[in-house]
Amino acid sequence: MPIFSRPIAARSRIKKRLLLLSTSTFVTLCLLFHLHRRGPAFPFLSSTATSTSTSTETTTTTTSTSTSTSSASTSPFPPLLSLHHLLFSVASSASSLPRRTPYLHLWYDPISAFNNTFLFLDRPTPEPTNPSSLPPIVISSKPSPNLQSGYRIARIVKDAFDLNIPDIYWFVFGDDDTIFFTENLVRILSKYDHNRWYYIGYGSESFEQNDKFFFGMAFGGGGFAISAPLARILARVLDSCLDRYPHLYGSDARIFACLAELGVGLTPEPGFHQVDVRGDLFGFLAAHPLSPALSLHHMEAVEPIFPNMSRIQSLEHLFEAVQVDPARVLQQTVCYDLANSLTISIAWGYAVQVYEGNQLLPDILSLQRSFRPWRRGKHVVSSHYMFNTRWFPRDPCKRPVVFFMHTVVSDSDEVWTSYAKHNDDDCVRLKAVEKIKVIRVFSQKLDVNIEQLKTPRRHCCDISPFDETMVIRIRQCGIDELIAMRT
Repeated sequence: MPIFSRPIAARSRIKKRLLLLSTSTFVTLCLLFHLHRRGPAFPFLSSTATSTSTSTETTTTTTSTSTSTSSASTSPFPPLLSLHHLLFSVASSASSLPRRTPYLHLWYDPISAFNNTFLFLDRPTPEPTNPSSLPPIVISSKPSPNLQSGYRIARIVKDAFDLNIPDIYWFVFGDDDTIFFTENLVRILSKYDHNRWYYIGYGSESFEQNDKFFFGMAFGGGGFAISAPLARILARVLDSCLDRYPHLYGSDARIFACLAELGVGLTPEPGFHQVDVRGDLFGFLAAHPLSPALSLHHMEAVEPIFPNMSRIQSLEHLFEAVQVDPARVLQQTVCYDLANSLTISIAWGYAVQVYEGNQLLPDILSLQRSFRPWRRGKHVVSSHYMFNTRWFPRDPCKRPVVFFMHTVVSDSDEVWTSYAKHNDDDCVRLKAVEKIKVIRVFSQKLDVNIEQLKTPRRHCCDISPFDETMVIRIRQCGIDELIAMRT
């Protein structure tokens, strides 16, 4: 027998054992690493497992509750907003309230059951005013015959917060002649996290007014909203801040100044309308920006918005459309009729304009200067506005044919609005235009989500073959569809 046979066999067995040991160690390490990354797959593999099922369930329940509480407190999505989360504060006076009460009733009556609107006055009203039909009245917390109106109204922010109404996420402020579109306000404010500091509103339409006050200021007549956390802090520091600004004219300028000292700037929403213009508001309303209408103001300074009606009657007529489809009211839709060479512009719930020929969309979106500057006099700067305008011919025959809203009918989610031809002053028109007597517009109720509000897109429309009645259907545009006359 060779003398080296036994040592060679021993070495072979040692190598096999070492190989087996190293493989086992490697598998064990991989398993431990896997369990460390994923956690135990079964209860008996957990180092924290308890001896009884009761204690295990208690531990699991406690952990689950803790996790869900933590998730709720750090959730990036605020709770859904409802109308009862808004508190409306209306600045008025005993002298102005009687003549402006009809404007207040337009938007307040439908939401009066929420009990979230308050009227802030300088002193009690005379007896003829019916308090039962008005919001609760709050008299200034600092009554004084020498108290400036701007100072008193600015303090409404503090007075409103001190009412201590529960579950208020937003404080909305306006004048007694501010007309709010309340459901649209809920939609727009839903875009923002009410747990953060927000000051939301819009400036004046007049360049001169913005230049006189501040370009980054929300004008109070158009209304503005302040989130509850910001209102809490502003109420705390307001009195000390207002003492530094006795020279400022209005309450909105003082609020702007105090918010600026807190480091908060304006978040603009173009649906708030100060309406710093006079006269005929047709061109203003017929080309509304691509944003829900939130407010109107200074309606005493403009003509009735519908013909053959008083101011209040015409606004009540507009609110017939507001009550049916508030998100779509005044939204501008443009479509083209190639066969008859017509351009149609719809301001939903208000008016339809029929233009002869191919009118390019950017021109139609510009506002016709049917109105006059807010400031009277021959000041060039007074006629400068914060939006694009175009000529409004004095000769009615050079204007498009206008059809004003006559009726609005709703059936579930479908809405029909009809528009009747206004007096055309015996103008010579294309035959296709002359024979139109009524325009009927069909649309679905506009229900937009938060993402669509953040990135709005104008709708398209189709025109059916017509004789005396033109029928138009409003719809969403195709992905790559252009709003233009197809040639």
